[in-house]
Amino acid sequence: MIIEPKVRGFICTTAHPEGCAGNIKNQISYVKEQGSITTGPKRVLVIGASTGYGLASRIVSTFGAGASTIGVFFEKAASGKRTASAGWYNSAAFEAQANQVGVYAKSINGDAFSDDIKQQTIDMIKADWPEGVDLVVYSLASPRRIHPKTGDVFNSTLKPIGDSTTNKTVNVMTGEVSDITLDPANQEDIDNTVAVMGGEDWRMWVDALLEAGVLADGAQTVAYSYVGPELTRAIYREGTIGRAKVDLEKTADALEAQLQKACNGHAFVSVNKGLVTQASAAIPIVPLYFSLMFKVMKEKGLHEGCIEQIYRLFSDKLYAGSAVPVDDERRIRIDEKEMQDDVQAEVFDLWKSVDTGNLESVSDIKGYRHDFYNLFGFEVDGVNYGQDIDPGVGIGSIASE
Repeated sequence: MIIEPKVRGFICTTAHPEGCAGNIKNQISYVKEQGSITTGPKRVLVIGASTGYGLASRIVSTFGAGASTIGVFFEKAASGKRTASAGWYNSAAFEAQANQVGVYAKSINGDAFSDDIKQQTIDMIKADWPEGVDLVVYSLASPRRIHPKTGDVFNSTLKPIGDSTTNKTVNVMTGEVSDITLDPANQEDIDNTVAVMGGEDWRMWVDALLEAGVLADGAQTVAYSYVGPELTRAIYREGTIGRAKVDLEKTADALEAQLQKACNGHAFVSVNKGLVTQASAAIPIVPLYFSLMFKVMKEKGLHEGCIEQIYRLFSDKLYAGSAVPVDDERRIRIDEKEMQDDVQAEVFDLWKSVDTGNLESVSDIKGYRHDFYNLFGFEVDGVNYGQDIDPGVGIGSIASE
């Protein structure tokens, strides 16, 4: 079949296997060009491993540090005329590349919030890695969670807290800039968002791994977060998502004490740069800010994508051979270039004047769109999109789906 992008709202309902494979190869090439991380991890569990920062973590672990990896994700295989999800194609391509260089890579597809998937993962670790896991990356981004103990269903929301907020937003596909007003969250909205995106599931994973005795001495775990600028504060850091991120950071402190006592380990939150992901594309206001921020950072030579951010996290922060540098709230900051005063000042000036008429000239909306299509394997250099292609790609370590 000929696979073309079909965009609905903030999601693309198709994905291209060759394009996704091209993205994986490009990220691997970048990591290889940077050189080996000689003190890096050797057995890495990535929870949320199929897209974005989680996928980049898996690539850096294997092709930067030579690590074996187990990736946990929830993706869909192709069915009939329906393509697989981008994360499925990403994972298939990653495993194929790891196998080519003889490095262990296995995947588990299912609901990472569930006890069953946690147990499947532990069973695989026990069978294959008697030395235990030395890095656990927690990079789940889901709008919905079924609690494994109670069966309660929680849905996250994107709302401010306290008062409504009005600000600019953009329709990424049409380029229309308009004002949007978001009504405030109630307590149930806040609680549900924290239940989905906060630290409870991360702690459940670490508890299960500790109880099973599959964490190596000195094991580390890191979860990913975002702070963002004043422009997005009402909807992000001071909104329902921000409340969940605060919970995630508090969980890191609790896990730090727990791991120090249990296995001389550590737990961190890494605050990463804002990038186009399937999760961030859904947040009002944020895509417009990103489009302006990308323009400023590219002009200053500061722009980084997922793979550049995670390579730097591993090489300069987590595995630099010295104490991990953190801020006053014990967070690793690899968003420091985005948050530079000169970057934020220029973005703020552009924000005041941006409208539909000047969007193309004052922002990098074209770059944002390109990154969005890239998420799904489109607009990747060297791919013949007019070619008839079989969407039915398998993942080597997953026998059937």
